Amino acid sequence: MLIDVSRVVASKTIFPALACYNTARPLVRCIHRTEKKFENHNELPNENRYSPLSNLLAFAGKWPENDRKSFVGDMRVLENFMTEQEELSLLEEIEPYLKRLRYEFDHWDDAIHGYRETERKHWFPANRAILDRVVAVAFDGAAMPYVHVLDLAEDGVIKPHVDSVRYCGHTIAGISLLSDSVMRLVRTNNEEQTNEEYRQIFSKDRDKKFWADVLLPRRSLYVMRHTARYDFTHEILAGEDSRFGERHIKKTRRVSIICRNDP
Repeated sequence: MLIDVSRVVASKTIFPALACYNTARPLVRCIHRTEKKFENHNELPNENRYSPLSNLLAFAGKWPENDRKSFVGDMRVLENFMTEQEELSLLEEIEPYLKRLRYEFDHWDDAIHGYRETERKHWFPANRAILDRVVAVAFDGAAMPYVHVLDLAEDGVIKPHVDSVRYCGHTIAGISLLSDSVMRLVRTNNEEQTNEEYRQIFSKDRDKKFWADVLLPRRSLYVMRHTARYDFTHEILAGEDSRFGERHIKKTRRVSIICRNDP
C-alpha cells in the first residue's frame, strides 16, 4: 500500500497516504483555451471573482503576472484523453483487487479520508498502451515503473498537500476515472510550518493568497509540473466545496491512475 505522500513545504515533513500520490510517469498533452487578458496584476480578480483562462481553469486572488504565466505553462489538462472503452478496460483490470480492500477513513495525520490504493507495474497490453501514451505526453518517454492507483470514495477527502520531493520528481500526471472533480492549488508561502499550519494555509490571511481551481473532467489527464508541482498545495474539493466558478461539480467515487518521474 502506498503511503508517504505529502510534505510540509519548507520543513519537508512527510505525510503518509498522500505523499507519493503518483508513482509512475504521467502523460502530457495540454488543453488551454482562449485566455482573458489583464493589462496588469492589479486588474486580476479578487478572491470572490473567478476569471476562467479556459473552461477548465479559474484564477482567484491577486496573482502576480509572472506567477500566473508560469502556472498556466506548468498546470495542464487534456480533456477526453481516453475513450469510454479505455476507461472500462482500466477499471476491469484494477477493480477485482480494489474490491478486496476497505476504504480507510482514520488516517493517522488527518490528511486523507475515504481512500484505498495500490501500485501496479504490470498491466494488460491494452492498458499498458494507454499508460505509454501518458508517459510519452507527460514525461518524454521516461517515467517510474510503478503506477499509483488511488480510489477515493464519494465522501472521501484529500486535503491540501505538496507531494514529497523524496519520492517523485518535477512532474506528476493523473488520469481521472468515474467522476468529474475540482482540484484547488494554493500558492504556498515557503516558510517553516507545523503540520497543522500547513493544512490550514488557505484559511489564514486569505486576502493575501492567490489560487487556482482546475476542473478535471472524467477521462481527462492532468499534468502538474515544476511551479505547479512544487510551489502550490493541491487538493480535491469535496461535498458542497466542490465548485468551479458558480457551478457545483458533483464528485462521486473517483479513481485516479497516477504516474511520476524519478526525484
